[in-house]
Amino acid sequence: MSEMGSDEGENIIPFQLQFDKPIPFQIKIAEWNPEKDLLAMVTEDSKILLHRFNWQRLWTVSPGKSVTSLCWRPDGKAIAVGLDDGTIALHDVENGKLLRSLKPHAVAVVCLNWEEDGQSNTDKIENFSVYEDRTSRFFPPAPRAPKVPGLVAGDSSFMDDGEDSLAELSNTSFRKFNILCSGDQDGSICFSIFGIFQIGKINIHELSVPVQHLDEHASCKIINASIHKVALSKDLCRLVVMCTGELTDCDINPKEEKFSVQDQHGLHCLAMDTSIFWKRKYELHQVAQQASNIEDLTEVIRASLSVMSKQWADAMKTFHDKFHSLSTLIVDNGLESSPQEEFLSLLGGARISPALNQFLVNSLGEVGVKRVLKSVCGTGKELQQIVLDHLQPAAEIIGFRMGELRGLSRWRARYEGIGLNELLLNEATENAGLLLVQVQRFMMVLSSVVQQFSNFFNWLVRSIKYLMQEPNDQLSSYNSELLVVFLKFLYDQDPVKDLLELSEAGDSIETDLKTIGRVKELLQFGGFQDCDFLQRTLANEFQHMEYSFKTALLMPFTTISRKISCMKLLPLCPLQLSTTQTPTPIPMSLTFYKNELSDDTPSQSGYTDYISFQIPNETFPDIPNCIGIAKGFKQNSNNEKNGYTSLEAVLLSVPNGYNCVDLSLYKDKELVLLLNKTSTNSEGSGEACMMVVQTGDLPFVSISRSSCLNQWELDDLKESIVNLELENEKVRKVPHSAIAPLAVSASRGVACVFAERRRALVYILEEDEDEEITEDK
Repeated sequence: MSEMGSDEGENIIPFQLQFDKPIPFQIKIAEWNPEKDLLAMVTEDSKILLHRFNWQRLWTVSPGKSVTSLCWRPDGKAIAVGLDDGTIALHDVENGKLLRSLKPHAVAVVCLNWEEDGQSNTDKIENFSVYEDRTSRFFPPAPRAPKVPGLVAGDSSFMDDGEDSLAELSNTSFRKFNILCSGDQDGSICFSIFGIFQIGKINIHELSVPVQHLDEHASCKIINASIHKVALSKDLCRLVVMCTGELTDCDINPKEEKFSVQDQHGLHCLAMDTSIFWKRKYELHQVAQQASNIEDLTEVIRASLSVMSKQWADAMKTFHDKFHSLSTLIVDNGLESSPQEEFLSLLGGARISPALNQFLVNSLGEVGVKRVLKSVCGTGKELQQIVLDHLQPAAEIIGFRMGELRGLSRWRARYEGIGLNELLLNEATENAGLLLVQVQRFMMVLSSVVQQFSNFFNWLVRSIKYLMQEPNDQLSSYNSELLVVFLKFLYDQDPVKDLLELSEAGDSIETDLKTIGRVKELLQFGGFQDCDFLQRTLANEFQHMEYSFKTALLMPFTTISRKISCMKLLPLCPLQLSTTQTPTPIPMSLTFYKNELSDDTPSQSGYTDYISFQIPNETFPDIPNCIGIAKGFKQNSNNEKNGYTSLEAVLLSVPNGYNCVDLSLYKDKELVLLLNKTSTNSEGSGEACMMVVQTGDLPFVSISRSSCLNQWELDDLKESIVNLELENEKVRKVPHSAIAPLAVSASRGVACVFAERRRALVYILEEDEDEEITEDK
C-alpha cells in the first residue's frame, strides 16, 4: 500500500510523498529520464530496470557484466550504461534493446555525463548551418546487416534487431550536437560525439596540471588517479572533473605554517578546457555524421562476409561429405586413380570402373545429386542476394561518404584544425573504390563457380540415368568443355572460400603479368594507385579499407585529444588510504547553472560550475560532519568583468544527530541532502530526512586567485561555517533509514529515496500550478 503524505500536517510538509513501496532488490544506481517520468535503476546484481513514475516496470535488461555507471542521452531516447570491462552500451528507452556497444576504456567506466549543445543549430556570425546529409539524394536507405543463422538476440554488439531505433541513433543530421563523456577508475576520460563516434581521450596521469598560484607557471601531476565525477558545461567549453589521487612533482613551496599537498592522497577537482568542441562543433558534427555511418556500414560488410563464409562452408561440407566415399571406394577396389580421373574417364566414353559405378548408382543416386545440387547452387544464389542487398550497397555508400570526407578535408581553413588529413582520406577513398572492384570480381567468380557446379551435377544425373538404363531425354543438358575445366581446376579447389577468407601473409592470389600490366597502364588515365589489389582477397580488401579509414580518423582523434588541456587544479580534501578496507564512496555532485549576467556566448561564460561534496570526518576532526560547496572554479580571467572574479566556497554543518547519505545539486541553485538519523526509532527501522538548501542564500567566501592552493584551503573556511538547522530549512522526514543513491530529477521536480529495508519512496519536490506530474507514454 502507498503511504501518502496527507496524514501529517500540511504546514510542516514541504514535499508530497507520492508513494512508499517495497522493492525486491537493492539499488546501487538510479537516474531519472531528463524528458519523461521514467526512472532507470541498476540492482546490486547489475540488472537494469526501467520504471514509470507510478512504479510500473517497462523492461529489464541483464548485460551479463557488472554495471558501474549510467546516464541518459539529453533527449531521453537512449541510455548509456558503463560496464566494469570498459564497455559503454547504448540501450533504447522504448524496449531496452542494445543499439550500440563500444569499448573506449580498458577498465571499469565509473562515471558518465551526456551533454547537449545549449545553443541554436545555426552560426549567426558566419551563417554556417548544421550539416545536411546528402546521401539520401543518391542512394536508397542504408542496408542492415543480414540475419545471422542461429544468432540469439543479445549475442552481438551490432544488433540486427530494432532497426528503426538503430537508424534513429545513426541519423544525427538534424540533432543538436552532443557529447558523451566517460571516466574510468584508472584516470582516463573519453569523449564520444552523439555517444557513438569517439573523438578524444585524455589521461589524468599524463597531464601537467597548472596550480592556481602567484607563480603562473606552477604545476604538478596526479598519480594513481581515479575519476569519480565528470560534468561538461552546456556550452561544451569546460569539463569539471572530480578525482582521487596523489599530487606529485609540485614545483611550488609550501607555507611553513601548513602541511603541503605534495605526495598526499586526496580528493581533487580539475577544470579542463574543452572549448575545441564549441569552436569546431559544426565541423565535428559533419565528420561524426559521416564517420559514424561509415562505421555502421563496415559492420554490415563484416556481418555479410561472416554470413556468406559460414553458408558457403556449410554447402561445401555437404558436397565433400557426399563425394568423399568415392575416394574410399577407389582405394578399396585397389585403383590408383583420383576421383577427377574417374569422372574424366566416364566423360570420355571409357568403360566405367566398379568403384565409380557403385558410387553413382548405390551411394549417391539421383536423389543425392539433387540434394547436393540444391545445397551448393542454392547457397550460391543466397550469397549473390546478400551481396546485392547488403554488401554491395554498403560498399557503395561507404565510397560516397569517404568522398564527402575527402571533400571536407580540402577545406583546410575549417577542417585542418581538427586533424582531417586530405592525403589519408585520399587513400581511404581509393580503398573504398578497390573494395567495390573486389565485390564485382567476387560476383563473377561466384557466378562462374555456381554455373560449373550446376553443369557438373546435371551431367551426373544424366550419367546415373544412363547407368540405370532409364530415359534421360528430358534432363538438362551439359557443357563438356565446362565439365573438363571443373574436374581439372574446381573439384578439389574452392575459389569462393579463398575470396571470403583472409589470406596469410605472402599467400596472395596469383595474377598473370598481362593483367598486372594493364592495371598499371590505367594509372595514366587516373586509375588506382595501388596496383596490387588483384592479389588480395575480398576479405583482405575489406580489412585494408577499414584500416585506412581508421588511420585517417586517428588524426582527428589525436588532434582533438591534444587540444583538451587542464586549466586549473583545486585540491579539495586529503583522504586516508586503507589497504584492508574498501574505500567508502564520498557523496558528491557536479552541475552548471546559467548566469543571469551572461549573453550566452562562451567568451562570457554563460554557466557557472557548482561542486558539492561531503568532507570525510577523518580529514578535519575539528570540523566533522560537513558538506563543502564551491562555485566558479572554471571561470578564467575574462570572466572577472562579468562579476565572477574568483572561486568561492562555503562549508555546511549537518544538523546534530544526522549524517549525510547522499546529495544532489538541483535546479535554481539548490542542494538536496539526504540525511540519516544516527539513532534508530522504537521500531528499530531508523529515520531519515530530505533537506533542500538554497545555495544562493549562503555566505560564500571568496578564495583569492593568489591563494597558494598547495594547502588544503577548506581548513581556512571553518571560521565561516554555516550550521544547518531542521527548523530553518525545507525538510521532509523519511520514516526509514535511507541509503544511496538519491535520484533527483531537476526537469520533473521529483526525487526517489531508497530505504535500507528495500523500499522506494518517491516525492514531488515542488508543485507546479499549471502542470501536474503525469505518466509519459
